[in-house]
Amino acid sequence: MTEITFTKMHGCGNDFVVLDCMEAQPAGLADIARNLCHRRFGVGADQLLTIKPSDTADFRMEIYNADGGEVEMCGNGIRCFAKYVYEHGLTRKQEIEVDTLAGIIRPRLKGDRVEVDMGRPVLEGRDIPVDADGRIVDRPLMVDGTEYTATCVSMGNPHCVLYVDDVDPLDLPRLGPRFEHHDFFPNRVNTEFVQVLAPDEVRMRVWERGAGETWACGTGASAVGVAGVLTGRTGKKITVHLIGGDLEIRWADDDRVYMTGPAQEVFQGSIRV
Repeated sequence: MTEITFTKMHGCGNDFVVLDCMEAQPAGLADIARNLCHRRFGVGADQLLTIKPSDTADFRMEIYNADGGEVEMCGNGIRCFAKYVYEHGLTRKQEIEVDTLAGIIRPRLKGDRVEVDMGRPVLEGRDIPVDADGRIVDRPLMVDGTEYTATCVSMGNPHCVLYVDDVDPLDLPRLGPRFEHHDFFPNRVNTEFVQVLAPDEVRMRVWERGAGETWACGTGASAVGVAGVLTGRTGKKITVHLIGGDLEIRWADDDRVYMTGPAQEVFQGSIRV
């Protein structure tokens, strides 16, 4: 067995096990993610984040879901990543470049919060990817015998945004997997269920592929900011209320999406795997 030192962090309740791999990387990160993220037999987390050197940016971030699958990006995760590398002395920069599978992402510390340039949304269907051409805006989608209207966006990872009257009564453990594994989404999908409160305010619950329902999703909130503009339901700057807290989303005139929210260290420890 190998002893691993870790840090537990969260952003709006979306929680992570963070591994500093700047000097050495343990083998079998997919298996380690499954073990450490298990809420009964491990540390417990939605995802595992690794901090690695990069030839093209200040750092590289790799992200593994609780099921061991590697994914492209995580908005709450990258805020925690930025907070960790600054507070643990790995950098003195308050704005860094992070190499991810979704490209270079730029988080910036703003007091006790972190603003992240999430990049430009991808709206072409095949590039999200979904099994259709063109923009997917309020498109009818049959799921488990019910017709929904879906708006799809990639923020480095695929999202399906659905608008509902009330997010509270939704049975996400039943609904979420139906969308995640639907044939329309060749790489599976993250699904956001959104209740509009005002043109600048929404409530959201999210089912993340490979993780289940999480208390927050930064890329998902960013996708909701874009979807609201595309469908005419909200403006270009909104507050997204999630189970774990609030995120501020702004789709700027330069076509880039900016997300601002908290990131917090919970504890440090070591575990044998």
